[in-house]
Amino acid sequence: MSHVLRETLELIPLHADRGISLERGEAVHLWDSNGRRYLDLMSNYGVNILGHRHPIVDAAILAQLARLTNAHQSFDTPARRDFLKALAALLPPSLNRISFANSGAEAIEAALKYARVASGRTAIVSMHRAYHGRTFGALAATADARYRDPYLPMPEGVRHIAYDDLEALEAALDATVAAVIVEPIQGEAGIRLPRPGYLEGVRRLCDAHQALLILDEIQTGFRTGAPFAFSEAGIVPDILCLSKGIANGLPMGVTVTTEAVSAKIPKGSHGSTFAGNPLVCAAGAATLRLLSDPSIHARARALGDSLQTRLRGLALPEVREVRGRGLMIGLELKRPATPVIRAMQEAGVLALPAGATIIRILPSLLLEEEHANLAVEVIARAITATR
Repeated sequence: MSHVLRETLELIPLHADRGISLERGEAVHLWDSNGRRYLDLMSNYGVNILGHRHPIVDAAILAQLARLTNAHQSFDTPARRDFLKALAALLPPSLNRISFANSGAEAIEAALKYARVASGRTAIVSMHRAYHGRTFGALAATADARYRDPYLPMPEGVRHIAYDDLEALEAALDATVAAVIVEPIQGEAGIRLPRPGYLEGVRRLCDAHQALLILDEIQTGFRTGAPFAFSEAGIVPDILCLSKGIANGLPMGVTVTTEAVSAKIPKGSHGSTFAGNPLVCAAGAATLRLLSDPSIHARARALGDSLQTRLRGLALPEVREVRGRGLMIGLELKRPATPVIRAMQEAGVLALPAGATIIRILPSLLLEEEHANLAVEVIARAITATR
């Protein structure tokens, strides 16, 4: 048998190739390997919520890097304690127990496990168009056939119903349902907001049927004009999943529960080697303290409202709808969005798709008016140029 030496490995082609190599970032901009600058309206799918190379977050990372990068959760570390204090300051008092993960999907996996063991039930109710991740449990709760079908059969026990439909939810709830899992705003589905009163109704129906409420705020967290989108509805979940922006670029997820839920989770029944390590906790604590400033959320809400108004004001016939909250915005077209997103990239602005026809805008909260103005101009030109 002969062995051929290779210079490198080839990636499994799981993602569309954007055709550029990114080398560095600063604030709301990225630079490619040719030195070209781009306005970043995607922030790595909402991860770099405070932009690239934020000096305070970077200083915390570098300081921790000089001390200790990893320590298993069976040991205490000052960085982890600091993160827990920073997050506790933002959470409702009833959400007072936490486990760490390395991603949003892992945070969802833990939530589904905790819901089953805490309730003694097995069924999960999820929503059509939901996106909760691509590991098997999270994928079972995700509704998109593109992600699910290649890996069938899914784990049993998940029922999918219409989003923003309380009658459908009431019909799906019975004595076998452990939990309802829902996004306050559906992100991957195209920034879809429910009608006023929906989340309150979900909370009420969960209580009436002794089902737990899991809120997936992995994408909505810290982005919609408040630390958590559920505060708009005045409710509190039994289990909350956070990730993406929580450590401004470093991989972290958390699953936060009430004491009633955590009391029924057997010791040693869940864990992760890397989760909650000192390096990501240092980044997370610095990020959360910056995000604890109410003015940053008020500003995001105002700028997001203004950006939506300007996008609607373009009055382009190709635009079906502009919707969102804060700096989580979807622009739905009457035709495929990919050519427009490509044209935007060629003009120096990076954005995301969300489904076939939607341009998704998830910028850093540090976005300024001048950046928003440029975004509107480039979007208008890109739509017109791709007619």
